[in-house]
Amino acid sequence: MANEPERRKWKVFLVDDHPLVREHLTALLQREQDLQVCGEAGDAPTALSLITRQQMDLVILDISLKRSHGLELLKDLQRLRPSLPVLVLSMHDETLYAERALLAGAMGYITKEEATVSVLSAVRKVLAGQVYLSERMAGRMMQKMVKGAKDQAASPLEVLADRELEVFQMVGRGMGTRQIAEELHVGIKTVESYKARIKEKLRLADGNELLQHAIHWVQGRAGG
Repeated sequence: MANEPERRKWKVFLVDDHPLVREHLTALLQREQDLQVCGEAGDAPTALSLITRQQMDLVILDISLKRSHGLELLKDLQRLRPSLPVLVLSMHDETLYAERALLAGAMGYITKEEATVSVLSAVRKVLAGQVYLSERMAGRMMQKMVKGAKDQAASPLEVLADRELEVFQMVGRGMGTRQIAEELHVGIKTVESYKARIKEKLRLADGNELLQHAIHWVQGRAGG
């Protein structure tokens, strides 16, 4: 009996700073006959080094990485390997980051809440060259396109750049300037510059108003 040709397997690379998440995803993907995990990384520098040196078909990327932000890594990957599709996996509500991830070059966005039941569908859709979003988020983005930007209420989601939004969230969680600087591995003056731009874009008078606005916004999202 002639040997059957070996079925091609799609190579998937995992980037997540939680070993248990990587272990779970590996087990899930490896059970599929057409998928295999070809590598993994827990931080952005390691991911960049490995991804630029290896051949793979897809990257699954967590947006919340220690010492860096997944969106920054995504932008680096788009610059270095623009044809490599990326599926963003995040603990954040997709209304917060899905649109930003797509604008940064991702082909899909899936929350960790739905990952177990939807990740295989998302992976295969992205590998087929299509964009993956939940029905809820796809409808929301379509509604935004139909209404047009003029009807959208100004909010931190709409007007702040990625890093500015990250700083805004940290302020809302009660983190001080020095703590934010240490978390982001930047200087205190850099954080102060981000805060100044946030106040300007949101038309806030001073630091106290920024703090109150940020706390209110963060608590509002947590309650919703």
